[in-house]
Amino acid sequence: MPHSSAEDVDEYLAEVVEPDRLTVLVRLRELCRLELKGYEEAMAYGMPAYRLPGGEPEIAFANQRQYISFYLMRPDVREGFADRLAGQDMGKGCLRFRRTEKVDFTLVRDLLRATAAGPGQVC
Repeated sequence: MPHSSAEDVDEYLAEVVEPDRLTVLVRLRELCRLELKGYEEAMAYGMPAYRLPGGEPEIAFANQRQYISFYLMRPDVREGFADRLAGQDMGKGCLRFRRTEKVDFTLVRDLLRATAAGPGQVC
């Protein structure tokens, strides 16, 4: 389900058929809503995304075929967490969680808090 045509996040989550993946995606959404005060939840590029009003998405997540992706589109936050991200399966701007039981929700929470702490350039 890499590029969903869902119109909102509820519809996106309703498309997920794997219970373990749904649990992770719901938890990611909960963390985003809790930590990203003042951010809007929307669908962008076929996945749930979070942005400041009128801005570009800074955070997103997606249910991919091989993994769950957590997109961190702020280079300043990625650089600030370079030591903690070094051991992760990381693409240019996303964390890839290939096994649902390996999702580091503490790291995700800390990344969200750093994103919400102040403005930054979105790549």
